Amino acid sequence: MAVSAPALPSKPAATTRLGRWDSSWLLWTGIIAVLLFLVVSPFVHLVATSFRSEDTGGFTWGNYAAAYGRERYVQALVNSLELGAGAALLAGIFAVPLAWAVSRTNMPGRGLVRALVLATFITPPYTGAVAWILLAGPNAGWLNRFYVLLTGADEGPFNIYSFPGLVAVVALYSYPYVFIFTSAALELVSSEMEDAANVLGAGTWLTMRRVTLPLALPAILGGLIICFLEAIALFASPAMIAIPARFNVVTTQLFQFFGNPVRVEVAAAYAMPLLGVTVLLVLVQRLLTRRRGFVALTGKGGERRPLALGPWRWVLFAYAMLVAALSVFLPYVFLLQAAFAKAWGRGFSLDNLSLRNFRFVLFEHATAAHSVLNSFLFGGAAATLGVVVALGVAYIVARRIVPFAGILGFLCVAPFVIPGVVLAIGFYSAYAPPPLALYGTAWILILAFTARFLPIGYVNASAAIRSLNPEMEEAVRVLGGGRLTAMRRVVAPLLKRSLLGAWLLMFIPATRELSSAIFLYGPNTKVVSVMIFDMSEEGNFEYLAALALILQLLTLPLLWIGQRAIGRDFMLRRSAT
Repeated sequence: MAVSAPALPSKPAATTRLGRWDSSWLLWTGIIAVLLFLVVSPFVHLVATSFRSEDTGGFTWGNYAAAYGRERYVQALVNSLELGAGAALLAGIFAVPLAWAVSRTNMPGRGLVRALVLATFITPPYTGAVAWILLAGPNAGWLNRFYVLLTGADEGPFNIYSFPGLVAVVALYSYPYVFIFTSAALELVSSEMEDAANVLGAGTWLTMRRVTLPLALPAILGGLIICFLEAIALFASPAMIAIPARFNVVTTQLFQFFGNPVRVEVAAAYAMPLLGVTVLLVLVQRLLTRRRGFVALTGKGGERRPLALGPWRWVLFAYAMLVAALSVFLPYVFLLQAAFAKAWGRGFSLDNLSLRNFRFVLFEHATAAHSVLNSFLFGGAAATLGVVVALGVAYIVARRIVPFAGILGFLCVAPFVIPGVVLAIGFYSAYAPPPLALYGTAWILILAFTARFLPIGYVNASAAIRSLNPEMEEAVRVLGGGRLTAMRRVVAPLLKRSLLGAWLLMFIPATRELSSAIFLYGPNTKVVSVMIFDMSEEGNFEYLAALALILQLLTLPLLWIGQRAIGRDFMLRRSAT
């Protein structure tokens, strides 16, 4: 929403105050320094560490030789690429029909389907992985037990501890990315173009295949690339499924390099291909999604009517419910069963119900409740710091306060192309050694979370700043106020809803972040995601399920606040990615 004010007949404040000291420069300098500390320093240390000898500290290629000198290390790279391709393809199969049905057709329950996609989106991948271990474990998984009960077979057909099982789980919790991109593009396609195809004799399905979907193809491909990148950078699901299945992907191999002894130099060298692939594909994705302009030019402004599918609308609704059953209904039913069960394998019976798991994790476990508190404290601090830095950089870029301000904007979004595990290794390389020695402290987790989700804050803050007319700030300065006064009295009040949204969009993923926390936490700074991961390794699924549900329940009030402040689908807004 654009906010404007009457133009003031005065010279620009920058001219009238030329030559005078402006205290706001202290703020700009501090923000730029924090940005360099968060983004540039870890990346530079990551690259430098990959070429540094562990023994002498001198230059060496030995880390790369060690990182790629074994066949199983190379195989882990191949596995990651295959995982990304398989998960992206399957996510596309899940998401594209749903996006088309919700955006372009008269399918019943479209609001419900959007809500279920949102429920999938806010489910941490490790929670989904645990749920599917309960569902499709080779021996005790509920799907296998039902299959054996129904058919009398000796064993069930499902084995989550396999490569196809990992691909399916990752796809089920990555498809919202494809949905967001595809539905955003489809909502711009004018019905007039489909009407023209129908007049020329094309039916509903041919029009969809030959007109509607091709217009959204760049956005679909962009969503698939994001899904691919998410899959190859994911740590939790592969750690819970691939390691017990005795195969590795890049992220689990990097985790093993951090075993005893820590081989951070080799890990840094091993992370480079992951970083390179990510940067390359993000550039391709940006080129593809920029082509959405031809959709807007031909369709924006036209009338958009839902297509009448007749009885097929119920077939499409059934497909949507099938996807929801796989990603939401079944996983949460069995997570609830495990959370309230004395022993999850004993099944659904009244004598198996208990609140003991919740009592244990909240009041009796040595660190579980503290890990929840840590997650919310660190997430809140990271979101607050991130919003301040993002707002400051967005203001500097929009008002061109310093030369080459665009570079600062680029640095703000750069962490988007750095996978969480790679970012964590960079932070470890930069700030674990003296003089800062931050490893294991709350500070390193807060800083890593801030850097990880800074692009979300910047994208939102930048859009909000651009909606403000700078004449309002100039009026304040003409009347004697400085830039800081203008920001405090004009900019911040007008942007408070947008900034609250940016804060929530950073805070919610930060409270459940695992891929960077698993490399950086210490004995007193364990967060809930690490706690859940530890419980999964110990096989304590009842406690784990209780803890995961507590985390989800604590997120619900935040979603309500976000929807009240920003809108119904604020977590699914494309700007968030």
